[in-house]
Amino acid sequence: MKQLLFGAAYYDEYMPYDRLEEDVAMMKKANINTVRIAESTWSTCEPQEGVFDFSHVERVIDAMEKADINVIIGTPTYAVPTWMVKSHPDVLATTVNGRGIYGPRQIMDITNPVYLYYSERVIRQLMKHTAHRKNVIGFQLDNETKYYGTAGKNVQEKFVKYLRKKFNDDLDALNAEFGLDYWSNRINAWEDFPDVRGTINGSLGAAFEKFQRSLVTAFLSWQSSIVSEYKRDDQFITHNLDFDWKGYSYGVQPQVDHYHVAQCLTIAGADIYHPTQDKLTGAEIAFGGDMIRSLKKDNYLVIETEAQGFPAWTPYQGQLRLQAYSHIASGANSVMYWHWHSIHNACETYWKGILSHDFAENAVYKEACVIGGEFKRIGSHLVNLKKKNDVAIMVSNEALTALKWFPIEVSAGENGDTSYNDVVRWIYDTLYTMNVECDFIWPESENLNRYKMIIVPALYAASDQVLLKLKDYVAGGGYLAATFKTGFANENVKVAHDVQPHLLRQCFGVRYHQFTFPKNVKLTGKIAEIAACHSDSCICTENVANKGISDFSAKVFMELLIPETAKVLLKYDHYNWGEYAAVTENQYKQGMAYYIGCMTDKKLLCKIFKHILDKAEIHYEKTGSDRVILRKGINDFGKNVYFYMNYSPEQRTVAYTKSEGKDLISGANIVEKENIVIEPWNLRIIESCQ
Repeated sequence: MKQLLFGAAYYDEYMPYDRLEEDVAMMKKANINTVRIAESTWSTCEPQEGVFDFSHVERVIDAMEKADINVIIGTPTYAVPTWMVKSHPDVLATTVNGRGIYGPRQIMDITNPVYLYYSERVIRQLMKHTAHRKNVIGFQLDNETKYYGTAGKNVQEKFVKYLRKKFNDDLDALNAEFGLDYWSNRINAWEDFPDVRGTINGSLGAAFEKFQRSLVTAFLSWQSSIVSEYKRDDQFITHNLDFDWKGYSYGVQPQVDHYHVAQCLTIAGADIYHPTQDKLTGAEIAFGGDMIRSLKKDNYLVIETEAQGFPAWTPYQGQLRLQAYSHIASGANSVMYWHWHSIHNACETYWKGILSHDFAENAVYKEACVIGGEFKRIGSHLVNLKKKNDVAIMVSNEALTALKWFPIEVSAGENGDTSYNDVVRWIYDTLYTMNVECDFIWPESENLNRYKMIIVPALYAASDQVLLKLKDYVAGGGYLAATFKTGFANENVKVAHDVQPHLLRQCFGVRYHQFTFPKNVKLTGKIAEIAACHSDSCICTENVANKGISDFSAKVFMELLIPETAKVLLKYDHYNWGEYAAVTENQYKQGMAYYIGCMTDKKLLCKIFKHILDKAEIHYEKTGSDRVILRKGINDFGKNVYFYMNYSPEQRTVAYTKSEGKDLISGANIVEKENIVIEPWNLRIIESCQ
């Protein structure tokens, strides 16, 4: 990229009247340089079977070309037209709830040959009309693609073929590995294979979900191959990967294997949505950005994020700008909003864009003008930011699925299970508040030794190969921290029958035979007494009771660890569980392995991480507050760029500890050890002089 992309999705088709020229003028005023079009308008582009009308698409491309605004073309395959479903109702996915009914988007069977036939035809027609245009800079495949629960007869037949290949046609091996003898679920002939939608077997159910994820990889790879036939070398292929949803972008996407999908993209892209107003912390922006950047170990595109969004997300003054720079600080090369204008009909009428329903200038638009102006002025210092992180978090779709089938339950009377993504975010959010930037890795990742420290949250299902890879990482000098529920079952969700943790007992220097729910179980040990890592306002503020006994408690789930060669860092302070360890440290060959046997609050986890980071000699910055976050990168000029971001309504002062630099926005020179003031919901961006 030569510039930061700043823009929005734009739908001329949705406008209540012709205002294209006026919109272009407003975009130019805001220094918007990119729009995304076409990805949701199949029924407009092909109003009847084989009748194509790309006039809206070409009209917008023409206007944007005249205004020197880039265009990203989205393939329109994620919402099918009525004529297709009327003639071919079987294009709708059959799920556990039966055949879908037309209306919502993303209800089709992405393996259906009729759907694929029409999809290919409209993609090729669209490419013929757009790929040659000079201001078309890239293509987005489909939209937030998933498998949509598709589980019809054709999908299940493909799944049986997949299993026959996986088990070399050996039904006895399948039955033994999946434990299908239980409750008479044994399958004695391939032609007797039952409808998987009703299975109660976690191994079979998880295998089917993994297969369904592979359908997404195949579908997007297929689209990528078609687009590649038409695109120029200077045009990119991306996809707007999204995340698990908890009212906002939250965790690892359960229906898509990001790691494998990314292979068919020339640049990874993401849709990141997050709370604002008093709930804006930047954590979701950083989490999503770090994960997408890690897929290709390179910069990525933010294809969608909110401008106004839900009414509860209407940003406070300064927040839209702070959010934009938060994306850039994670390595994004774009900030693009969904969408430019608020629409006047349909189910997303009140998901508001940059402009409200009246199309008038408003506070959000005016702040977008500020962002666009700054991006134009200083963007060359922020585009293509590179990161070299010492810490990585290993995430796994297989572990996520397995823990959906066998959740980390809470004891009777308490609310809600703890999901895999809850554990991932417990880890990530704690590091985030400590200003410890990290990459994500996957079980398939190689060259683990490029990281000083790897954290493995709840790797419940993993192959022996993956566990041995982690063991070798420690043996070679790495620092490994794993949480409860790691190494318990294999990749087929078959629980190991040796002493836990499977294959890693020697590495961690502990064993356990039992686990339970903590009830009034406190934690005690030197870790609970270490100094806070930031200041009195930090998340890990010292909280130690008399006589060195902490008031920190075990939460949700606890494994009863028995140290063998490991040193106890925390133990359970309980009249019955007091003989067991909760957190341990073990030297294994050249490295160190830490096992966290229970969930804790983030204050205590911060202290645990502080201990490990100090041992591993990993430096992290102390800003004095968990609401002031530091992110950094190296720009195209080879200089370090530091983002000091204040996610609070109060003015903050931070000591600048780096070498002499320059504030990119104000132009002021900043000297080492200078106290810099950050206004509420604002930031300072300092480029080092060296």
